Amino acid sequence: MENKNYQLNSHVTMKKGHPCGANEWEIIRLGADIKMKCCNCGRTIMIPRIEFNKKLKRVIKNEDV
Repeated sequence: MENKNYQLNSHVTMKKGHPCGANEWEIIRLGADIKMKCCNCGRTIMIPRIEFNKKLKRVIKNEDV
């Protein structure tokens, strides 16, 4: 399994887009679950880290905290 380099406040794209039409997400919480916010509509979702790693397409940019 490839380890993607993401951290808090990173912007990522997922394999499947959000129903609002955007495909860019911002990571706002890391842990066993990962909480992401849609960069277009602001909706937040929480998914398990294992599922997140499977659905992650690429990391757009990392923000240094």
